[in-house]
Amino acid sequence: MPRAAPFENHHQRYEAWFEKHQAAYISELLALRPFVPWQGLGIEIGVGSGRFAAPLGVQVGLDPSPAMLVHAAARGIEVVEGVAEKLPFEAGSFDHALVVTTICFVDSPARMLAEARRVLKPGGRLVIGFIDRQSALGQDYLAHQAESVFYREATFYSADEVARLLLETGFSIDAWGQTLAHPLPETREIESLQAGRGQCAFVVVAATRET
Repeated sequence: MPRAAPFENHHQRYEAWFEKHQAAYISELLALRPFVPWQGLGIEIGVGSGRFAAPLGVQVGLDPSPAMLVHAAARGIEVVEGVAEKLPFEAGSFDHALVVTTICFVDSPARMLAEARRVLKPGGRLVIGFIDRQSALGQDYLAHQAESVFYREATFYSADEVARLLLETGFSIDAWGQTLAHPLPETREIESLQAGRGQCAFVVVAATRET
């Protein structure tokens, strides 16, 4: 799984990113917080090192990288090794699911969403956080993609594309939120959540599994 290899091989560098860009990281956390349910059993698909699941109270995390899962387990997450397109869980196992930036690293976003829908209970919530390809930061990532050990293999999506994928997979969209209005090197202060999409780099969409 070539897209997972950089995270397995450079997990310490991944962790260091959050320390270097702490204001951006906390801004993303605060943008996700209103949309992630407080109650019920949750899973983060592509949990990485647990930087989002742990503070957001998501109990279970899945990732293809064993090195990442060591970090996540240390943060109190119940970890499972696996891939987003073939989740090793029974249908209707979870009340909610979280996917943060993972959509740009999976081989098939449509298959990932179909699997997320399968493991969610009817009426369960899916929360996706991603870098909008059409934002200034998204365009900057594209321009320097070949230089990034993490984003070299990534496929970025626009908010419209993510919306279409959700609707085609049997989800109804509840709400949008966004943050990070400034370039990453200039983000030194925590930014508040804004409604909608189209103005900021980090976009959150909350959707419900239709019955």
